[in-house]
Amino acid sequence: MLKKLLSPPSIDWPGKFEQRLKTTEHQGLRQYYLGGLPDPDTPLAEVELLAMDFETTGLNVDKDDIVSIGTVPFTLRRIFLNRAQHWTVRPREQLAEESVIIHGITHSDILDAPDLSAIFEQVLEQMAGKIMVVHYQAIERLFLERALIRRIHQGIEFPLIDTMALESEIQKRQHGGLLQRLKGDKPGSVRLGQSRSRYGLPSYPPHNALTDAIATAELLQAQIAHHFDPKRPIKEFWC
Repeated sequence: MLKKLLSPPSIDWPGKFEQRLKTTEHQGLRQYYLGGLPDPDTPLAEVELLAMDFETTGLNVDKDDIVSIGTVPFTLRRIFLNRAQHWTVRPREQLAEESVIIHGITHSDILDAPDLSAIFEQVLEQMAGKIMVVHYQAIERLFLERALIRRIHQGIEFPLIDTMALESEIQKRQHGGLLQRLKGDKPGSVRLGQSRSRYGLPSYPPHNALTDAIATAELLQAQIAHHFDPKRPIKEFWC
């Protein structure tokens, strides 16, 4: 078991939500913040989580946009597939050929798809009261923030657990020391598929938002089971 995470001091997320309620005018966002959060000292094992994944037109948050969103609620013991959600949305940027090759969403797929502005409140309903779990926080956190600013002129803040950051920490602890380097050992890849393979998890086709959300949920369950005490408070994991 890893006794201590290397992450910076825990963020006061309940305090952030209170501040957001004072400044947020959009009713959908207000409802999200009113949903509150688990007490920071709640054991991780008792928290309901929401794995989330986005597919986008590219990786440049300043010009690219979201094309699909997948979410699935779960706990450390169970994944609630019957409550999973998947949305395809029409981006405001044109689909690039390279992104179509990656995620397989074509121009015909988005022809009749809604703009994110029509469905984001449904996404917020899924998020309410839960802690997000993602694999590489820069995508979900930054793209959702920027997408909402473009559409309703207000962004969003939310706590999350980043399974990529957790796996990077695990790999550094296990393979990043001087002795390991002298032996030619080095930390392994922390991409979603490679991370899952270390725990004997099955290989799923990548770049489908819902499949990747489920894969991320399973990865966190395995990471905690192998390396962390599930009784540790959620504030030690969120960022």
